Amino acid sequence: MADERAQALQQLAGQVRICLECRLGATRGVAVPGEGPLDAELLWVGEAPGAAEDAAGLPFVGASGRFLRHEMHEAGLDPAAMYITNIVKCRPPGNRRPRVDEIAICTGLYLVRQMALVAPKAVVALGATAAGALLADTVKMTQEHGTWRQDYNLTAQGLPVFITYHPAAALRSERWRAELHADLQALADGRWRMAYG
Repeated sequence: MADERAQALQQLAGQVRICLECRLGATRGVAVPGEGPLDAELLWVGEAPGAAEDAAGLPFVGASGRFLRHEMHEAGLDPAAMYITNIVKCRPPGNRRPRVDEIAICTGLYLVRQMALVAPKAVVALGATAAGALLADTVKMTQEHGTWRQDYNLTAQGLPVFITYHPAAALRSERWRAELHADLQALADGRWRMAYG
C-alpha cells in the first residue's frame, strides 16, 4: 500500500512538472511539486515558489526557506520529517500573489491529491494566502497565528489547520519573526497530537 502511495505521489509530481492548466505554466521556470516523506505527520503549505524555487524545482530553498528550516530546527522540529509544498506549484510573475483561479486550479488538481496520498495528521498554513485557500473564512494573521482551526474547506479529510506567518513575512518584521518562532515552539511541544492525533 505504501509503495502504491509513493508511486502515485511520484506520478503526481510528474504531472505538476508538465502542467499548463493555468497561466502560470507559461511563465514559470520549473514547477515545484513539493517534497517530504510519505509518512509525514505534518504537511506544510506555503503560498507559491519564489525565484530560487523556480530555478531549483524544490520548495523553500531560498532565503525564506532557509530561515523556515532554521526556525524549525530551533523549535525542535525536523524539516526532513515534514512534507512541504505550496498552494500553487509555479512561481507567479514578479512574485505577485496567486490569483483566485490559479489557486482553485492548482489546489483542486494537485494539493488535494497530495494531502490524500501523504495523509498527514494536520496541516500547517504558512501565511494568510495559504490559510485562506485552506479554510472557509478569512484569516486575520496577527490575531490568529499560533492557533488551530477546523473549518477546513479543501477536502473531506477534516484535517486541523495550524496558522502561522509565512517565513518571508517574518523576515521583514522582528515582531512577526518572534511570533513565528513562538508558534513553531508551540507546534513542537506536541500537545496538538492529544487533540488531533
